Amino acid sequence: MELGLYSFAETRVDPEAGRQLDAGRRIRNLIEEIEVADQVGLDVFGVGEHHRPDYAVSTPAVVLAAAATRTTRIRLTSAVSVISSDDPVRVFQDFATLDAISEGRAEIMAGRGSFTESFPLFGYDLSDYDTLFAEKLDLLLQLRATERITWEGTHRPAIDDRGVYPQPLQDPLPVWVAVGGSPRSVVRVATLGLPMALAIIGGRPEQFQPAVELYRRAARQAGHDPATLPVSINSHGFVAGTGHEATEIAFDPFSETMSRIGRERGWPPWTRAHFEAERSLTGALVLGSPQEVIDKILYQHELFGHQRFLLQLTVGPIPHAKVLRAIELFGTEVAPVVRREVGGT
Repeated sequence: MELGLYSFAETRVDPEAGRQLDAGRRIRNLIEEIEVADQVGLDVFGVGEHHRPDYAVSTPAVVLAAAATRTTRIRLTSAVSVISSDDPVRVFQDFATLDAISEGRAEIMAGRGSFTESFPLFGYDLSDYDTLFAEKLDLLLQLRATERITWEGTHRPAIDDRGVYPQPLQDPLPVWVAVGGSPRSVVRVATLGLPMALAIIGGRPEQFQPAVELYRRAARQAGHDPATLPVSINSHGFVAGTGHEATEIAFDPFSETMSRIGRERGWPPWTRAHFEAERSLTGALVLGSPQEVIDKILYQHELFGHQRFLLQLTVGPIPHAKVLRAIELFGTEVAPVVRREVGGT
């Protein structure tokens, strides 16, 4: 199993002005986090795209390119690239450039995104939410299949036999698709024969078993071998020396962030009881001591048989030193045991 991390580069926000207080510092810290993840032997680091004041990164490829110059082996991916509101040609070029800088370590994780600010920002109508994603994913896949492309769609000007450069080192450039578990999205990814990243950020992981089973069944029906299509489970969590320490570090930032976002979406606020239930073995949070995190990952592997696990350590702002220590523990104490138990790189 591949083990890695992902981050949305959360920032502190001035509650009155609604502005970021430390975006530059957060991005520099994020690059150091990726560097440390590489040093402790983790396999993957993902960076999310957002267009709102509580997250610092709107262009993951730029941050990942900076990290590529300070790392040697870790794979570098978006988590996610919101292709619905972007130009797939530019996304492909950005990650082809990252692939060159990193000597073949770039990946794209395409998705709809968990927020919608990018749609009006770039002039798209939310009523086209589904068709934008389907059409632009089609273009992205055609771009990675051929150097010269002829393509026509509804939401972007046509392309008539144009070359797209630079070309990536990897052939093809890896493209994953992130889903939240809706059957329609799962079947789309399976039918295309693409790897699937499944976000589990609440509830009981076993509730997502049918989605993974549907993915493999639909892939087989579409003529793909499910054994060649990896699944990634992406979850929130944290690692510290003890479960109590992990809870004391993470609860306030997690609770504030999830409650604030919940107010936007009509979710109830996070309570300590909810947090503790989510961090139990059968809950969604992968949080605790190294052994507790190992047990949770292995429990989920029994459910899904997945090939990659990515952990989001910083759901809310957490002191940088504590994040670096969590990365060290994840790479040196959690990852070796999980790999030994289930196999991995």
